[in-house]
Amino acid sequence: MPTATLTRILLNLAHPTVRRDLADYNALHRTIMQLLPDNLGPHPRQRAGALFRLEPGNHQPVLLLQTRIPPDLTALPDHYGTTATSDLTPTLHALTPGRRVRYRITANPSTRSRNTPGPGENPLPKHGRVLALDDTAALAWWQRRATQAGLHLNEATLEHRTFRRPRRGKPGPCHRLLQFDGTALITDPAALTDALLTGIGRAKSYGAGLLSLAPA
Repeated sequence: MPTATLTRILLNLAHPTVRRDLADYNALHRTIMQLLPDNLGPHPRQRAGALFRLEPGNHQPVLLLQTRIPPDLTALPDHYGTTATSDLTPTLHALTPGRRVRYRITANPSTRSRNTPGPGENPLPKHGRVLALDDTAALAWWQRRATQAGLHLNEATLEHRTFRRPRRGKPGPCHRLLQFDGTALITDPAALTDALLTGIGRAKSYGAGLLSLAPA
């Protein structure tokens, strides 16, 4: 069975690199990729199975990093944060049909617009424009994706997360990310294993797609 590791980094807000990474998710993505080998080909994040999510916390944010290749934590800047790594193999082995779990995922619910522009509209990109979904549409998106991922949702709540990156020297919106929490029943362990290891949805380089499970 494929496996992965989960690294928990309690971020040091006094560190200038941490403050930069929290203000610029491109920089945070670069910091994460520095922890992985250089010889991973043209799509290193996908090859390493790197997924991450920021947990705000009351006093210190926590960076959760999941990878299929153990990260080299010595590549982090000194005093960047306090780290702890765990093996996800027991979690994957515990995925059995009918088991009730609690879940959390920060995702980028979105869809593609139609390719035909309306009267007076500019031509759309070849594959349509990506449009963010919100509220009821976003919950419907998560219901569909969770079902595909081998989960039957019992409940779901959402919380808006705004992640930003510099744009022309000033902070600007990056992606509309929503955090989904709730409980579910496992229906398809194989599909769920794939979803856990590869992530769900778009914007994985910006903190989206990492699905976390815990016993309910």
